Amino acid sequence: MNWWGPKDFTAPVIDIDFKVGGRYLFCMRGRAGPGQAVKDFWNTGEFVEIAPMEKIVLAMSFADEQGNAVPASHYGMPGQWPDKVMVTATFEKVAEGKTKVSVQEVGVPSVMSLLTRMGWEQSFDKMAEALATAGQQGG
Repeated sequence: MNWWGPKDFTAPVIDIDFKVGGRYLFCMRGRAGPGQAVKDFWNTGEFVEIAPMEKIVLAMSFADEQGNAVPASHYGMPGQWPDKVMVTATFEKVAEGKTKVSVQEVGVPSVMSLLTRMGWEQSFDKMAEALATAGQQGG
């Protein structure tokens, strides 16, 4: 909850059953654009593969706040979206205490690829900041 979502977004709900076949429900709260009202964006899905310290694969869908899948158009997302976007996160140790995280999404329409990439990058920036703060506090 401390780092999920792009810059200026919060994550008021994160519910994860982290196991193969386990489900998750996320809420990102933020503005869809400058001057727009604050809005909640929900995602749900299922963990497809978990290889500790190596890879996580999940199927992701847009959702309503009850976790029911909804089309991307529910949130005004442009482009042709599949019912599920397949997300693969891989982890590679690059130095002692340093890990490279790579994310691949299959199914994101090209019209949204830059925005989704920026969202991931901003989330990872927030994660790095949260980890640095936790390290300074001894946690």
